[in-house]
Amino acid sequence: MLDELLGRAALKERIEELEAERDSLQEQLEAEQRRRAEAASDRQAADERVNRLEDRVAQLEGELERVRDDGDGPTLAFRTTASMERERTATVLDRLESVAAPPEGALTAAVSDGSDLPEAVREAFGERAALVSRAAPCVAVADDAGLVSAALRPPVQPPDGHGWGPAFDLDRERFVPTGSHAVALVRADLFAVGEYDGTERVGFRGFESDVQGSHSKGGFSQARFERLRDEQVERHLARCREALADVSADRLYLVGDGAALEAFDVEADARAAVDATGDPEAALADAVRSFWTTRLFAI
Repeated sequence: MLDELLGRAALKERIEELEAERDSLQEQLEAEQRRRAEAASDRQAADERVNRLEDRVAQLEGELERVRDDGDGPTLAFRTTASMERERTATVLDRLESVAAPPEGALTAAVSDGSDLPEAVREAFGERAALVSRAAPCVAVADDAGLVSAALRPPVQPPDGHGWGPAFDLDRERFVPTGSHAVALVRADLFAVGEYDGTERVGFRGFESDVQGSHSKGGFSQARFERLRDEQVERHLARCREALADVSADRLYLVGDGAALEAFDVEADARAAVDATGDPEAALADAVRSFWTTRLFAI
């Protein structure tokens, strides 16, 4: 009775309603967090399966070559292939860098065009130089004893060049994240940039823009729809350029969908098309993992 006289009953009812609403929203939030975690896990599993399938395709291509071989010449096939994420890549680089050779016993060659191999590569790999052509763009390594014979396709391909020395000359910053650098993910409707010191992220900015889909809906002519969408995309890309102006990292790597990258006239140390989904932060993590992947070809 006293609560009703003082108006407390209505307040208590309202508090109970708000608490119920709060609990419902909390449950929705937790469900969404679980969904995103499961999506990220599914994405990682899918990436691993893609890598395994790529390796299997390469093996089957080698088997196909052996079937087609008429016996008049040697059968050429990679001994093995693998897609390596940054931790595995670092381990392989450690092994290669541990090789000690005579003063002119280790060849390192950056090859961007497989149709134009340097003579040094042809001599070092002999009849298997054709496999270097197939692996290009790549960095090929071989020693004068024939113990090492491989090619690696790094995230950042170095300029063409080759040389013999007492050890393999591998520039780590082209294979794994080192020092001050930034990775920017650019899509037609999403942007994210992370600044890194080695593997540690020290800065982040991301946003999404309201961009219409690729097909018109409801009353718009296709031409008008495409014009409006193009304007929305350009405004989004302009916003991306403004965001990148604040990035102070030593190196910038641009990743994203091919169309957006083609329209994005910003100078970068490397560009790569990647498939990254989710909100800006999750998509950037996806993109970074995909970008820092090295393809290994054992020759």
